[in-house]
Amino acid sequence: MKSRKRGTTKRKAGSLLLAAVLGTAGVGVVTAAAFAGQRPWSSQSASQQIGTVACADAGVALNTVPEASQEGVDKDLAELDVQVADAYGKLAAPGSRDNEKRVLSDLSNKRWATLKSLAAKAGPDSGLPQDLKGMADCAVRHDLVADDSAKAYSPDGQGGVVAQTRAATKAKAVQGRGFVDIKTVTPNVKKPARTGTASGSFTSKCGLNENRHLNPDNVIVAPGVSNGAHHMHDYVGNLATDAFSSNAKLAASGTTCTNGDKSAYYWPVLRVFDGTNEKDAKAPGGGKDRNVGKILTPVEAGITYTSATGNKVQAMAQFMRIITGDAKAFTNGSANVRASWSCTGFEDRQVVDKYPVCPQGSKVVRSLKFPDCWDGKNVDSANHRTHTAFSNAAGACPKNFKAIPQLEERIAYNVPVGSRFAVDSFPEQLHNPITDHGDFINNMNKGLMDQMVSCINDGRRCG
Repeated sequence: MKSRKRGTTKRKAGSLLLAAVLGTAGVGVVTAAAFAGQRPWSSQSASQQIGTVACADAGVALNTVPEASQEGVDKDLAELDVQVADAYGKLAAPGSRDNEKRVLSDLSNKRWATLKSLAAKAGPDSGLPQDLKGMADCAVRHDLVADDSAKAYSPDGQGGVVAQTRAATKAKAVQGRGFVDIKTVTPNVKKPARTGTASGSFTSKCGLNENRHLNPDNVIVAPGVSNGAHHMHDYVGNLATDAFSSNAKLAASGTTCTNGDKSAYYWPVLRVFDGTNEKDAKAPGGGKDRNVGKILTPVEAGITYTSATGNKVQAMAQFMRIITGDAKAFTNGSANVRASWSCTGFEDRQVVDKYPVCPQGSKVVRSLKFPDCWDGKNVDSANHRTHTAFSNAAGACPKNFKAIPQLEERIAYNVPVGSRFAVDSFPEQLHNPITDHGDFINNMNKGLMDQMVSCINDGRRCG
C-alpha cells in the first residue's frame, strides 16, 4: 500500500522538544496547562465566538521511529487528526456551546487510547513526552477565532457575508482582520545572503492542474489514509499522486511536466466565496471538513529551483520527501510558517498572516519556499522535517548538512476584486493564511537531476 525508503533503520529527527514547538510566539502555547482558568462557553456571553480546538501536535514531537513501525505510526497520527476534526465539528454545530466539557472529555479519552498505541509502536526513543495523558488533553481556544476571511463559511457556500458582498467591486468590501490592502504594505523583501557563485536556475513547466487532479489525501504525512489532509489539494507533475501512491507507482506514472519530471507537487486549493460550490460540498475534504466555495484554478504555477545562497548544490535523492509550511500553524504556532502572500506588481511586499487585497488587474500570488539543506542520507524523517533544513541568515547549512536545490512554488490566481477567498485547511485551523503549505516528492530521473544541478551551479537558466 505504500513504500517509503529510508536511509537508515531509524529515522532521526533531532531534538525537537514539543513544548518549544507549541510555545512559539504569535499564537501561544497549546498545552493543557496553558488553558487553566479558561471559562467554558456556558459561562460566556452568547455573542462569544466559538474559537477553535487546540491540541498538542504529536507529530512534531517524534524524533525517531523504527522503520517497521512507520506505517502504524502514520495511521495513528491520522486518527488523531480525525478526532480533533470531529470534536471541532461538534463544538461548532448550532446549539452546542453547553457541550464543551463533554466533547473535550470524549476527545481526551479517544486521544489517550490512540497516543498509547502510537507510543508503543514508536518505541521508547521516539521523543514523545512521558506524560501522554497531558498530551491527550485539549482545550477550546476562544482567543483563536476565524478572521474575516473565513467568516463567510456556510454549508451551502452562500454565507451571509458573501451574499452581501458578492457583487462588490471595490477592494474595501473585503478588508478586515483577515485581509490587508497590498498597497498599504511597506516593501519588505530583502535579498538573501549569497556566499557563492551558483546563480543558475532550473524550471519544470508542469501546467496549472487543468486535468483537475484533486484529492484530500497527503501521501507524505498520512500515507495509506483517505482524506488524511482533511482539505483539498491541487496537484501538478505526477499523475498518480494520492494516499496510496507507492514509490513504484509514482515511478511508473506519467506527468504533466513537459520535461519528463515525474515529481509530485501539491498544495491546498484556494477557494473564492462567490455563492457557488464544488461537487465536494458534501464530501470529505470539502464541505464535511468545512471547506466550501468555488475552487480556483491557478493562472500561473511556477516550479523553479535555485541555490538560495549561491552555494554549489548537490543532487537530491530520488523519492525524497520535503514539506514546507505548517498546516496546523494556527494552533501550533509560527515556528514552521514559510508561505507568504502578495499581488502581481507588488511582490516586493509579502504578507504572512493576512490575505492580500489586490487592485484591479493584479493577481493574488502565493509563494512557497522549501528547505535548501539536506542531511545527505535520509529521504524522510519521523516528523517529515528534520532531514532537511533552511540555510541561516549567513547562507550556511546546519553542521553535516549539504546544500541542495531550493524549490520555490509561485502560484497566481485571478480573484475578482471585492471577493473573499481562503485557502483550504483542517477544519479547526479556520482557513488562516498562516496554515498555507506545500509538499514535494522528488521523482526526477538521474539525467534530469544532474541537468538541474549543472544549470544551477554553472549559472545557467534552464527550462
